[in-house]
Amino acid sequence: MKVLWNCLAVGGAGFCGALARYGVAVVIGRWFAATSFPVATLVINVSGSLFLGWFYTFVLARYPQAETLRLAIATGFVGAYTTFSTYMYESDQLLAKGASLQAGTYLLGSIVLGLAGIWIGVRLGAMMGR
Repeated sequence: MKVLWNCLAVGGAGFCGALARYGVAVVIGRWFAATSFPVATLVINVSGSLFLGWFYTFVLARYPQAETLRLAIATGFVGAYTTFSTYMYESDQLLAKGASLQAGTYLLGSIVLGLAGIWIGVRLGAMMGR
């Protein structure tokens, strides 16, 4: 039964996070309509990182046993809002543990492999679309 509640919490909060992402993207897109720079995505990534850092540090320090709350907010809401925040939080945790090489590998590897994945995906999609 606990797994079901956790799944419902993640799904419901994820729905809200996806709507929040869409809303922020629309508003920022209107404010910066004249630029081709992805301002909305930058704002979403930075605000999600700020929120996740605050949530893990402040809220979970006060309520460490609140697994469903953690899953709903961190995995569901923030995960749907932006996965970049998780990437930054995990990198920060590696750096805080003194695992600089692992942190650097994770940061650079995610960028390089992510770009490679996009490159391959675009080409596969273009080939299949012919």
